Order: sequence, then C-alpha cells, then structure tokens
Amino acid sequence: MYFAHDTDHALVTTTALVNTLLGEDDSLSDPAALNDFLDEYEFTGRRDLSDVELQQVRGLRRSLRSVWDAADETVAVDIVNRMLLDSNARPRLTRHDRWDWHLHVTEADDALVDRIAAEAAMALVDVIRVGDLDRLKHCAAPDCDAVLIDLSRNRSRRYCDTGNCGNRANVAAYRARKAASGS
Repeated sequence: MYFAHDTDHALVTTTALVNTLLGEDDSLSDPAALNDFLDEYEFTGRRDLSDVELQQVRGLRRSLRSVWDAADETVAVDIVNRMLLDSNARPRLTRHDRWDWHLHVTEADDALVDRIAAEAAMALVDVIRVGDLDRLKHCAAPDCDAVLIDLSRNRSRRYCDTGNCGNRANVAAYRARKAASGS
C-alpha cells in the first residue's frame, strides 16, 4: 500500500474502534476496556479514563462508521470535514518512541475523543484524496456487521478480523463443494 505508516496505523485503529460495537456486543464496556484498546493501538496522550470519556469515545464510533456507510464520496467528505472541524485539528509533524516522522493533529492534552476523531479524520482524508474510498468495506460474511480497511495491493480483502469470518466462509465453501461432488 502507498499510505504513510501513520495513516495505515490510524486506518487500522479506526476500523478496530468501529468494530468495538457489533450489534449489541460492545467491547468498550468500561474505562479499563478503553484503556486496553488505547494501549493495544499505541494511542498516546492524555487519558482521563472516566465514564464521560468512555461515553464520548463510544459516541464517536457512530460518526466513524457513517464514513463506511456513506452513500457517496460527497457524503464521506462532509462527515470527515465535520470531524476535523469539531476536533479542532491542527496538523504538525513529530517523532517519538519507535515512530519516525508522522502527523499529530491535536495536542497531547486535548480531549481523547477529539484526538481520536482528528487522527481518524486525517487518515480518511488521505483515503478520499487518492480516490480509495472503496477500500472501506463491510465484511462479506452474511452474519457479520463488522467493517474493514482493505490495505491489500489488489483490493481483494473481503472479511474482517473480528470473527474469523474468512475461515468460516472458506470452510462453508469447502463443505458445499464436497456435498455437491457427493464425497
């Protein structure tokens, strides 16, 4: 893929955040679960880990998912522009820890929900600018509500990482072929 390393990471993190709510299953059940998510995806900066912060991040998932559900590019652009405006994004280059030059778009002590929204929006800006909104996909498994970001070269990814959907589809196809051949 040709996105910068921080854009790839932000897209994967954004996808994972959207997928923390699938149907009635919410894996961001409490501030500790939010903290674990932030640790897993190496999210830096201030963390209050309060119930208010948790509710704000949970609410952001709807806006993020709406980019995947957007009817067209114009709708996606409107959503992303609103996130940038609401989060007061101010891009700047920085490097720290194991990360070489990358963008930070808010201050480290800004509200967590604003930092997540701004980072996600900036990554989505890159996707939109290069005409790759078709890389934002819904899992092809009929019983799955997850989204995915297809960062493969040939845009062939069809299944999410949340529910073993690809493996289940392959097993079902194998069994169907076996049944059709009478074996």
